[in-house]
Amino acid sequence: MKITKTKLVQFESTDNLFLPGLLFEPSKKTKRVAINLHGNGNSSVFYSFNRTNILARELNKQRIAFLAFNNRGANYIKKLKMDKNGGEEEIKLGTAYELIKDCIRDVDGAIKFLEELGYREFYLIGYSTGANKICVYNFYKPMNKVSKYVLLGGGDDTGIFHNLVGGTKKFKKYLEQAKEQIDGGNGRKLIPKYIADYIISYQSFYDTCNPDGDYNIFPFNECINNLKLSKKPMFKEYKTIKKPTLVVYGENDEYCFGDVRRMVDILKKEAPNKKLFDFRIIEGADHGFDGCEEELSQIVAEWLSG
Repeated sequence: MKITKTKLVQFESTDNLFLPGLLFEPSKKTKRVAINLHGNGNSSVFYSFNRTNILARELNKQRIAFLAFNNRGANYIKKLKMDKNGGEEEIKLGTAYELIKDCIRDVDGAIKFLEELGYREFYLIGYSTGANKICVYNFYKPMNKVSKYVLLGGGDDTGIFHNLVGGTKKFKKYLEQAKEQIDGGNGRKLIPKYIADYIISYQSFYDTCNPDGDYNIFPFNECINNLKLSKKPMFKEYKTIKKPTLVVYGENDEYCFGDVRRMVDILKKEAPNKKLFDFRIIEGADHGFDGCEEELSQIVAEWLSG
């Protein structure tokens, strides 16, 4: 099966943002399509050449189309156009300003776009923060149209920031500072470098670091070090998944606090229905699965086709 059609596409999120993407379609018509949710930071499907193209090829071999699109969190800062009252308006977004719950609007926009093209069976593939977004999407819209989920290298950004800023005392102090800025109408102001040398607004910093917020899907750091940061039950959103789910990590994922197998064992324990979950660790792979794209893509494509 060859990739015969690759199209640069654009669709609207349900709140009218114009989002660009690449649609890879197999030679024989299909009703099945996988939707890619990329990670944060400086991520973009247009710069993930190997992972995007190899995964598209393997999915197309299984007669599954593939939509890889840039969501509102692509790049650190990016101006996007919005359809407003019949005209276009620019809004500054990207990782620096994104709130994770807005992923619902991006995913629903993608599904609507694909339905208009005739697709009827949908899969979500989330890499890094994209895995967190799948859990958020499932939690708030459990009766959604997606049949299967693929979680690739889901991360504990809350726990990573906790360590980055120097521990619990400073972590709580900076969270309070961010909340004060947000309440004062300065949520879109970028945080100072003494908090973290990272391009991010107060609103997104708080969204990412709030232990009781939507972002804190995989609280590995809190779990293994008994940090007691959150009031909400740990892995709350993950535990609501009731659909077939594939979980994949790289053996050398640098964001798993030095023990990938322990992180995967935690997810196995917390899985709500063991029969619906499949767990894999790819030997020699890092967080980005660099150099292991072939193996990763084959695992994902064969699992989705099964």
